[in-house]
Amino acid sequence: MSLHTGRPVRAGQYAALLCYLVFLAVPFLWLISTAFKPAQELGSLHPSWIPDHPTLGNFRQAFDEQPLLRAAGNSLLVAFSAALIAVVIATPMAYVMARRRGRLAAAATGWVVVSQAFPFVLVIIPLFLVLKNLQLINTLVGLVMVYVVWALPFALWMLTGYVRALPTELEEAAAVDGAGRFRTLVSVTAPLLAPGIVATALFAFITAWNEFFFALVLLKTPEKQTLPVVLTHFLGAEGVADLGPLAAAAFLATLPSLVLFALIQRRITGGMLAGAVKS
Repeated sequence: MSLHTGRPVRAGQYAALLCYLVFLAVPFLWLISTAFKPAQELGSLHPSWIPDHPTLGNFRQAFDEQPLLRAAGNSLLVAFSAALIAVVIATPMAYVMARRRGRLAAAATGWVVVSQAFPFVLVIIPLFLVLKNLQLINTLVGLVMVYVVWALPFALWMLTGYVRALPTELEEAAAVDGAGRFRTLVSVTAPLLAPGIVATALFAFITAWNEFFFALVLLKTPEKQTLPVVLTHFLGAEGVADLGPLAAAAFLATLPSLVLFALIQRRITGGMLAGAVKS
């Protein structure tokens, strides 16, 4: 590709990226603006981006109307447990998929690809029946199990890329020194995989933190509901939203995901590139 041809292509890429960033940023900025607007400004026919009289009243009202702290605690417990369990299971499986080229690795790779194509609605009924038989409906344990299974395919794909990027010479040297396969995995491979493990765990955490559909169907009592489900309580019986408190609660619920994703986005990109470069 010549220099003159490459410049328009690069300019088009940056323009597309800019449009995508604007597409993502505008709703979030409007959410922040709404969270700090008083009621009279929310009903204005000509709303502005910057509140004329910013207030924290929406945040106080949100905490008064709904048990946000309890719901956040449920979400934190479920998301942390699901991320931890998913990484513990996915790490040795990813090692086998990366180092073994047999039918098991091929079948696991196929499962990873196929599982991502199924929408939630296709699995919710059989999933509900299975959890009902196990007496895990309306329990956080059942929800954790669902999130673990849902997070495993991506965790496997991501960790497999990291394992394949590691030089096999290190494992061969450990084998020469008399270390077994398990000892090599624990003492040599796992420390080198630490950045990938952290990134995968954080991504699984964010996914579970933001998940709504499974939590809505599987959790019935208010005491066990997660934060995304509690946010729907700001909608009235006729679908009329209490915009101020809803925006304030949604803004607070979004912050953990944004902070964690900002911390791990480089590691996620590194894991994707590692899987693409070394297969």
